[in-house]
Amino acid sequence: MFDIEQIDAGRGIVQYRREHLTGLRCRISPERIKRGIGQYYSLAPPSGECPFCPDRVREETPVFEDGTRIEIGESITFPNLYPFAECHTVTVISRDHDVERFSVRQLSDALLGQIESLKRHGGYASINWNYLPSAGASIAHPHLQGISDRSPSTLAECYLAGSYRYRARRGTIYQDDLLAHEMDAGRYLFGDEIPWIASAVPLGEREVRGLLPIRILEEAESYTDCIAEGMREIIEIFRDTGSMAFNASIFFEKPGCDSGFRAFCSLIARINPNPWSTSDSAFMERLQLEPVILTLPEAFAAYCRRR
Repeated sequence: MFDIEQIDAGRGIVQYRREHLTGLRCRISPERIKRGIGQYYSLAPPSGECPFCPDRVREETPVFEDGTRIEIGESITFPNLYPFAECHTVTVISRDHDVERFSVRQLSDALLGQIESLKRHGGYASINWNYLPSAGASIAHPHLQGISDRSPSTLAECYLAGSYRYRARRGTIYQDDLLAHEMDAGRYLFGDEIPWIASAVPLGEREVRGLLPIRILEEAESYTDCIAEGMREIIEIFRDTGSMAFNASIFFEKPGCDSGFRAFCSLIARINPNPWSTSDSAFMERLQLEPVILTLPEAFAAYCRRR
């Protein structure tokens, strides 16, 4: 499943990791976590300036073609004013501008709103979350973003093409074999219906993946509570480790296609908001397309299981 090469870099180890299915690579340097640049500072704008708060959201956000928004529980879903996909929607998760702890109900309702908005398009869909400005959120109020295009994103295409080749060569589903492999590899965290694992070749700090037993967006409707439970647990673990900011994405296949791909949910911890605007993405991540990670997945998985 993976190649792992470790070297002694003089002041600590460096691991070079590669995923066979996709060719994706990363580098892990545990010594770099000692830099201590992750202290949290609340730099979010006050709620009075927020277009997603209850007193402004219906006046300042657009509606769908039929003149409506999708409202489920606390969540409210509408088209993105500044789209970068053929179908691009936004779901405000909560009425509160600052959320101390997300509930399963809040997350599940928001996921249902996203599914309802995206399934009208029928493309390669994903549900995404940038939480806090240092993770790319232009508005601090918690919200999901859904996109759907006739072609998959670069990462989705890697897994779609890789899963197709894998099934053609072996006659089995890659994600099924991956789960069997990871149960004995020290990276399984928790979950039965949706297993959650520490990604062996992480694309970001402390990446965790939930392996969904479905392919397409519409099939996720009956799993939103289970997905929400897992996401909430991972968010709590991130907070326990001092990481407030994060990104999340859930990837789906296009309806009518069957490449052997199975949907998955990925979450990564991001550097906390800070007054120096220090980022955890630099030339290695953006230009070399090879992220530098601080935490060994096996060590993070062990921490999660002890917790």
